[in-house]
Amino acid sequence: MSNLSEIVDSLENRIDKLLKRHEKLKQANAALEEELKVLQSKQQQFENEIEAWTEKCNSLKMANSMLGSDQHKRETKLKINALIREIDHCVNQLSE
Repeated sequence: MSNLSEIVDSLENRIDKLLKRHEKLKQANAALEEELKVLQSKQQQFENEIEAWTEKCNSLKMANSMLGSDQHKRETKLKINALIREIDHCVNQLSE
């Protein structure tokens, strides 16, 4: 009988250790999930910043080309032509 009680005690100890380990892993998982949310939020902020800086860069390029800079003249001409076509399209729609 003592052998059986030793086995039961051993099983209880193992189960207790497993439960404690499971709880620690759950806590670690929750902490990692929270960290993931924070990092995803930061990533979104950085992507928004990159988009804003890209728009500013494009605006500066266009402004430079309009000021007579030889760089990006072709891009500016294409953009102006696209805007003119869009305005013409709008005017046509209004006149109908």
